[in-house]
Amino acid sequence: MKTCPKCSQQHLRKATIASIEVDEYPKCKGLWFEDQELRLAKDHTDRDLVWMDFEIWKHPDRFQVEQRPLRCPGCGSQLVGIQYGSTGVTVDYCKACRGLWLDKGEFKRIVRALTDELSSKSAAEYVRASLQEAEEMFTGPESFLSEWSDLRAVLRLLQLRFFVEHPGLMGSIMGLPLR
Repeated sequence: MKTCPKCSQQHLRKATIASIEVDEYPKCKGLWFEDQELRLAKDHTDRDLVWMDFEIWKHPDRFQVEQRPLRCPGCGSQLVGIQYGSTGVTVDYCKACRGLWLDKGEFKRIVRALTDELSSKSAAEYVRASLQEAEEMFTGPESFLSEWSDLRAVLRLLQLRFFVEHPGLMGSIMGLPLR
C-alpha cells in the first residue's frame, strides 16, 4: 500500500485534476503524480500552457536539487527536493519511478507561475519559442502531432502578444475591408 511521504498515512483516494486521475492523501491534501501525470494535468488545466515545459530534468540551470528525508509512495525510494525555476515550489521527485509529490496548493502555484510567465513574455520571445517549437516537431521527444499542437499554441500567443504590443496595427487590420 502506498504510504504518504509527509503524514505517513496509508489511506489515499483518487482525485481528478483537469480529467487526470492522481492519488491524494485526505489528511494532508498532498498529491502524488505518477510519471507524466503532472505534465498532463497542467496541459489540461490551461491549453495555453501546453507548450510550456515543466519537465524536471530538461532545464538543469533552473533547478536546485537537495536530498529529502521522504520516501516515494510508489516504489519506496528516497525523494529529492527540486526548487524549480521561479515557481516558488519545491517538488519532491523520485528518480527511480519519476513520480512527483506536491504538497497542498502547490499544483495551483505551479500553474499560476507558468501563467504569469506567459503574460510576461515579449513578442520577440514568442518568435524564438515558435522557432524552437518548429524545430522540435522533427527533433523533439514528443510525437509530431503533439509538437505541432505546441507550435500552434505558441503562434496563437505570439499573435495576441504582437497586437498587445502594437495596438495601432490591430486597429488598422480590423479596419481593412474583407473581400
